[in-house]
Amino acid sequence: MPTVYDIPANILIRRLAQDLKSRDEIAPPEWTPFVKTGAHKERAPDDADFWFVRCASILRKVYLKGPIGTEKLKIDYGGRKRRGTKPNKFHKSGGAIIRTALQQLERAGFVKKRGTQGREMTDIGRSYMDKLSAALKTELSEAIPELGKY
Repeated sequence: MPTVYDIPANILIRRLAQDLKSRDEIAPPEWTPFVKTGAHKERAPDDADFWFVRCASILRKVYLKGPIGTEKLKIDYGGRKRRGTKPNKFHKSGGAIIRTALQQLERAGFVKKRGTQGREMTDIGRSYMDKLSAALKTELSEAIPELGKY
């Protein structure tokens, strides 16, 4: 049975974001149109579905790297800050978006806390991701012949 490891990340995240958009537990907070994703960014995201894409990406990272905490996720979503004539410097991402997304995924039943180590996938979340990747693999096997190698 195909797992998340067998599907390219961009295809899986896009499809997972569509599925999360239909769930009631996952909804963007009222402050999302006004915030940047981190100190290294100059503007807020332009994508209207940014929240669902970020939740899908976080869910995939928890599946692959779990148990993982907000600090590691802040590093993963960080980037280079442009500082004018000075050299660029790495800055972490903001934590409010990551924490709120993890709390919503926890309410949906996909993720649970594991003591002080961060959050990990639940059995429901793992089976949800595996079923989605199996469905994607059958859909994309004709369109992308390279997926047959997996």
